[in-house]
Amino acid sequence: MVTECGAGDRPTLARSLCAVVLRELPGVDGVAVVLHGSGQAEELVGASGTWAAGLAEAQYTLGEGPDPDVAGAGEPVLVGDLAAESARWPAFVEAATTGGLSSVFVFPLRIGGMVVGTLALYGRRPGNLPAQATADAVVLADLVAHVLLAQNEEMDDDDRLRMDVSYQEVNMATGMLAVQLQVGLDDALLRLRAHAFATGRSVRSVAKDVLARRIPLDRLAD
Repeated sequence: MVTECGAGDRPTLARSLCAVVLRELPGVDGVAVVLHGSGQAEELVGASGTWAAGLAEAQYTLGEGPDPDVAGAGEPVLVGDLAAESARWPAFVEAATTGGLSSVFVFPLRIGGMVVGTLALYGRRPGNLPAQATADAVVLADLVAHVLLAQNEEMDDDDRLRMDVSYQEVNMATGMLAVQLQVGLDDALLRLRAHAFATGRSVRSVAKDVLARRIPLDRLAD
């Protein structure tokens, strides 16, 4: 379930964080916070709504976009006109612009020298992020990272940070494919993503079907 800003009776950490970012950065229409682990592991911590959550999940499914670039390189990616980046992220640009995205600004979440996630700001209109807003976003990204860290350290296990969208099924399906097809983990994940793209589904949906044996493995062998 995606957490939406201002919805529900009990404030959640994700809702509070996205509310702060949306309030402090005028012109931003959607926010997503994603935590990145080792390898391809990642979790969507929170989003300002289903639109932003869908954009984050599209990048995970397609394996391309500003979010994975920032997670890998550790540097912000600021794109004022997404339509002009079709050579850089062809599949993501096509899917995202069709869904109404025109600009995207992604900042790394850092704990010490380690990149632990990303803060993505999505806009429905083209245009660069003003210099002051960019500086504010860097500060907010640092705030988000440290609030998430403090939350997990202070809470009991049952109350620890809950993810809006978990990709645990993808990790499990990737491991199962790697073993049964005798391929590497990266190759197995690539096969899941290729099948998801070819069938117009999310990689999470495909992974669930693989785990439930609803997709024969021979369909993912080539």
